[in-house]
This record gives sequence, C-alpha cells and structure tokens, in this order.
Amino acid sequence: MKINHFGPVNMNPYKKQIEKMNQLQKTSSTDQVQISTEAMELQKGSRIETERQAKVEELKNKIESGEYQVNPREVAKKMYEFWNN
Repeated sequence: MKINHFGPVNMNPYKKQIEKMNQLQKTSSTDQVQISTEAMELQKGSRIETERQAKVEELKNKIESGEYQVNPREVAKKMYEFWNN
C-alpha cells in the first residue's frame, strides 16, 4: 500500500472561507438612503389632510361631550340617494 502526500497535514480546511469572509468585511461599504425634497413634502402631509384631521378631532370632542346630534331623516335621505342613483 502506498500513501501519497496531498499537501500540508495541519492545514485548517475552513481557512480559505474565513479569509474570504474577512476580505468581504473589509471591502464592503455601507448602504445609504437619500430622500428627495418632494418625498419629504409628501411625508409632511397636505393642507387637506390637516383640515380633515382637525374636523375629525372636532367631531370626536362633540360626540364625547354629547353635543353631536344625528338627523335621522337626513341620514335616510343620503342613503336612499346613494343606493338609487
């Protein structure tokens, strides 16, 4: 029986993989996100949204205080118009 020598005996088989990972960590750059001025304005919200939010808050306050009254005839009229037109 003949045994051939195939390289260094005390070599770590994962050494190349570790070296590749270290090299990738050294060369990798960080990601950056840039938001345009138009996107910033859209995130702030429009005038309509602020007015709508103010109206919702006003209605909440009226409901909680008991000042808000529902007109049943007007509700029925709107429902009828919605379903028949």
